[in-house]
Amino acid sequence: MLLKDLKGKKIGICVSGGLDSKTVTKRLMEEGLDVVCFSADLGQPDEKDINDIVKKMEPCGAPTYIVDVKDDMAEICFETIKASATYDGGYWNTTGIARAVTVRGIIREMQKHGVDVLCHGATGRGNDQMRFERYTRALAPEMGVYAPWRDPELLEQFPGRTEMADYLAQFDIPAVIGMKKKYSTDANLAGLSHEAEDLEELETSCLIVEPTMGVWPADAPDKIEDVTLTFQHGYCTSINGEKLSPLQAMEKANEIAGRNGIWMKNALENRIIGTKSRGVYEAPGMELLHAGLENILQATLDRNSFKLYKQMGELISNLVYDGRYYDKTVQAARAAIDTLTESAEGEVKLGLYKGNVFFQSMTDIYASLYNEEDSSMEASDGLNPASSQGYADIISVETAALAKAGQFDDC
Repeated sequence: MLLKDLKGKKIGICVSGGLDSKTVTKRLMEEGLDVVCFSADLGQPDEKDINDIVKKMEPCGAPTYIVDVKDDMAEICFETIKASATYDGGYWNTTGIARAVTVRGIIREMQKHGVDVLCHGATGRGNDQMRFERYTRALAPEMGVYAPWRDPELLEQFPGRTEMADYLAQFDIPAVIGMKKKYSTDANLAGLSHEAEDLEELETSCLIVEPTMGVWPADAPDKIEDVTLTFQHGYCTSINGEKLSPLQAMEKANEIAGRNGIWMKNALENRIIGTKSRGVYEAPGMELLHAGLENILQATLDRNSFKLYKQMGELISNLVYDGRYYDKTVQAARAAIDTLTESAEGEVKLGLYKGNVFFQSMTDIYASLYNEEDSSMEASDGLNPASSQGYADIISVETAALAKAGQFDDC
């Protein structure tokens, strides 16, 4: 859609309270359009008070509504951890999963206000434009989508931040450009994605990023912190003996892992549109909770089940990154994950030290396949070593045939 296509329609704008949000909102209102603004509360750790967004948007003249989706965000964090659904470079897909939650939550609120067109501020070079587009088409096919930063008219009028600030100044709307940032940040309960600006240069160290959710490992305490995680059916239900909701668990895990410098990661990811982008990511709580679950799954899953688990996790990750969380394929893969993690229960004690997470102990793993006597290299009442000879003979039949046929002659 273009600006000229919006006449006579009610527009719902996704806003953050920043320069872009103010510019687009005021520009559409000056066009005589019926505008309402919406922002999702995703538990952003870089927002002291989410309601500050309402105050920032007030001078533009359009009403702004905050949509609380923190619990939904916590649930999708747990689902992502449960599936080990990381993307390129081990990236926890924090922005990808947040868009699935954001669009669903905001669309529901927009429908209550009779919105005809969802307007988002994603650029024409990134992933989010595709995610907003696809999720809107999936969840509200009757709703149109307007992307101002793909509209030639607005791109010509506002080629940069200076032009936006000058435009807002005409209406006495505060617009602070500030100094040139070293990078941009997208934040939610799951973590932060730092990218663009100086980080686009591969010669630039990731250490220019100032962590929001914790510290770099070098600045973490010089002592080991122990943490005990309890899991039921693949979900963390308590931390250090305290029963917690998913939201509380994520907040607590972020706090504990963050102060120990867990999971500051640099990655080059393959964008939906075919380009590569560089990001520096924070996701301390996701990494900590997954470390606990992974230890339990190593005990409870056989080799073939673990292989299938990894395949399903990769499938989910790729599709979520592409904006397909609600597709049937993802739902089917999640059902498989539910089956595979049904017996993932027990308690795991981990040690955290300067960016590292290491195993301390596991207890109450009722479905564990690990048998000390079978695995022992010492004499035990477990597997009889002599019985392995028959199995060795059987699996060697094919190898002997290959050798006889000369298929190893060039080795």
